[in-house]
Amino acid sequence: MGSRHTGHEDSLAGLVSLEDLQAAVEREDITTVMAAVPDMLGRLQGKRLNAPIFLDRIANGLTASEACAYILATNVGMDPLGAFDLTGWDKGFQDIGVVADLDTLRILPHQPGVALVHGDAVHPDGASVPIAPRHVLRTQLDHLAALGFEARVGLESEFVLCEGGQPVARHNLDYALDHPPALSDFIRCLEEVLPKSGVPVEATKTEGAAGQVEVTFPYGPALPACDDYTVYKQTVRDLSRRRGLTATFMAAPFTGVGSGLHIHLSLLKDGSPAFTTGAGEDLPETMQHSIAGLLSAMPHLAPLYAPNPNSYKRYATAHSFAPQYMNWGRDNRGCAVRVTGHGEGSRLEIRLPGADANPYLALAASLAAIVHGLTEELTPPDPCRGDAYADLQAPRVRRDLTEAVAYFDGSDLAEGLFGAGVVRHYAIAAHTEVAEHRRQVTDVERERGFERA
Repeated sequence: MGSRHTGHEDSLAGLVSLEDLQAAVEREDITTVMAAVPDMLGRLQGKRLNAPIFLDRIANGLTASEACAYILATNVGMDPLGAFDLTGWDKGFQDIGVVADLDTLRILPHQPGVALVHGDAVHPDGASVPIAPRHVLRTQLDHLAALGFEARVGLESEFVLCEGGQPVARHNLDYALDHPPALSDFIRCLEEVLPKSGVPVEATKTEGAAGQVEVTFPYGPALPACDDYTVYKQTVRDLSRRRGLTATFMAAPFTGVGSGLHIHLSLLKDGSPAFTTGAGEDLPETMQHSIAGLLSAMPHLAPLYAPNPNSYKRYATAHSFAPQYMNWGRDNRGCAVRVTGHGEGSRLEIRLPGADANPYLALAASLAAIVHGLTEELTPPDPCRGDAYADLQAPRVRRDLTEAVAYFDGSDLAEGLFGAGVVRHYAIAAHTEVAEHRRQVTDVERERGFERA
């Protein structure tokens, strides 16, 4: 997603070649390169490197930088934990290497003098770190390719923009074209900055919750789509902070409010769309197997697309546009899997991931489920033709992270799709979050029981 810069040097921005970067460093237009690894939550973590030193390391075939392995074995608070196999106190929190993916080099217009490159985590011997989110996604793309398919992905992201802890807008502004000044100015700035950062935007709109914004991205290859998303998310946070605002990507930032990360997904076979639908009711077999795989496997993979206790509060309210049942339907936004589009543009919208999901892992889970459906030639149940929240015949979406990790940790299906090491790593992360929330006394408990218990 995005295109490489081919214009004049003085407008260098977005995705660039190594040669472009070298020239910019020689002119001292670029002085710093951020070498970033997406962590378990999809946040970019790494170091700000002196640009000439970065180029020297690349020229000599070295890793771009090193980082403590705990960036891939920690919680949202970046606490050093000892439970993971990758690293811990028993291993001394050793380093991992960061191999720059030069196809991701980009200039960030809102951070003068700074370039960014995504990196892959490697062990000292050069072997990939299997649990690293980019590697997890690549593995599933390889599994899909072995069946003769390629994935095309368009992400649809929601967040809530706040000021002083409250949404910047007071009302439902879904599809509105007039907004409060703070919200309008922020959206306009975001629309200007993202394309210049190599992140093309298809559309922006305000959503149904107060202060909620939706950004949709064009279709493209899977890994670049996720890389672009991490740049987008970092840019949203950066631009909001510069304005004294806060953008929250919590799945349920307020009671009754849900923010999603919807995955629009289709497959190509031999370069042609494999989900093409006709005028009748029947769907192509590839799409049917894919739907069946998603409904069958996604309940076992929930910690990969709903990683936090808060993730499950998004599913708690009926008629919220977040799914409550593992069902599918044609153009039905209440379902977990929505068939949408027409003809060669037909696709699946996977509505399970929340805004807090790591895009690499959520997409990897979706692709693994589809591979499962294709391999086993599964048949989907009948589609939901009415109120998706009254579809009591369909299995319930997992109710909380405790239930989700119970079906994930040690699951034969999950381990068959991802390997025992990946499942164990992300199960430990989920157990850690559950334990932390169990020991915390919440505001709700105090409000309901402080004087009356």
